[in-house]
Amino acid sequence: MRPWSLLEIDQALRTSWAADTCSPDDAERAPWTTENPAWGHCDITALVVHDLLGGELMVGDVYSAGGLPQGYHWWNRLGSGVELDMTREQFREGQEVVGARVVERPRHRRHRRGEEYGVLRTRVSALLGVLPSFVEEGETSGQNGG
Repeated sequence: MRPWSLLEIDQALRTSWAADTCSPDDAERAPWTTENPAWGHCDITALVVHDLLGGELMVGDVYSAGGLPQGYHWWNRLGSGVELDMTREQFREGQEVVGARVVERPRHRRHRRGEEYGVLRTRVSALLGVLPSFVEEGETSGQNGG
C-alpha cells in the first residue's frame, strides 16, 4: 500500500460527500448542496479519518450565532495531539462549537449512521485504495466489512 497525502485524503472525502451521506438531522435544517459539501458529514467523516489515521474522536456542541443549540460536531485528534477537522468549513453562519471532549468510537453496527458511514467509506476506498479495517472489540477484521 502506498502512502497518502492529507491532500489526497481531503480530495477523496470531498469527492465522496453527497446528499445520500448527509446527516438527515442536518438536511432537515438545510439541504445538502455542492456549494457546501461538508454539510452534515462531520461524524461519518471523523470515523473514516479515524480508520485512516487513528487517534481520538472529538465532539463538541454546536450553537447558532444567536446561541441556540444546533446539535454536535465531530472531528479528530491525531496521536501527536494535532486536531484535524475535515468538515469545519460547513459552518458558514456564525455557528460556534464549544465543549470539546473525547468520545468513544460508536460500534459500527449500532451507530445510527452506520449505513451512511459504509457508503462514505466505500467511496473513499474506491479513490484511495483499500482502507485499513477498524476492528470492533470482540470481532475479527474480516467481520467488519464497512
